[in-house]
Amino acid sequence: MDVEERFSQLASLIGEPARSKMLWNLLDGRAFTATELALMAGVSPQSASMHLNKLVQAELLRVENQGRHRYYQFSSRDVAYAIEAIANLLPNEKPAARENIASNGHIKYCRTCYDHLAGKVGVSITDRLLKNKLIVPVETNYEVTTTGRKWFSQLDIETDELKGQRRTFAKKCLDWSERRHHIAGSLGAALLEKMISDDWIRKTKNSRVIIVTAKGEKKFQDLLGLTV
Repeated sequence: MDVEERFSQLASLIGEPARSKMLWNLLDGRAFTATELALMAGVSPQSASMHLNKLVQAELLRVENQGRHRYYQFSSRDVAYAIEAIANLLPNEKPAARENIASNGHIKYCRTCYDHLAGKVGVSITDRLLKNKLIVPVETNYEVTTTGRKWFSQLDIETDELKGQRRTFAKKCLDWSERRHHIAGSLGAALLEKMISDDWIRKTKNSRVIIVTAKGEKKFQDLLGLTV
């Protein structure tokens, strides 16, 4: 089978409505059971199992057995980035419409993008890190400056250790709702973990939506001069 045929098969696999809903919800970064994904996709458990088997066979998902349950999640971060990137093909909305929905508690305002922060807040944080010269753009990635290393260290994020991980350190990820970049990679993941553990932000049940807390609003203002 040539590359064109393989690409066509992969596109058809992802494009099927039930499977695309499952993949979209897996961008939450967590693993879900077939029953949970069936509810998210609006299909029967039997149909969900069939769809999930196809996604596993295509190496888009992997499954982990834990007791009586089987949990599904992306096979790699690259798959998550690819699914998020597809959303960039959605038609852009009129400015007035975007202003009405870009508020705390909405997916376009603040959400998880697999293991890092996205949406208006994620992009705004990246913008401030750039403006304050804590990071600088380098082709498709970001590099942390000397000042930035000290700043991140104050948050107990050791950038030298993160660079030693077997993954991209600070990747530019194009945000589908803002049409600008936010930080992915090990640095983006560390930032998200820090913000959640210190209660600057909170996850919502069964959703990728992130809520910015009052504590988080103050921290963003104090540390970055950012009003959210």
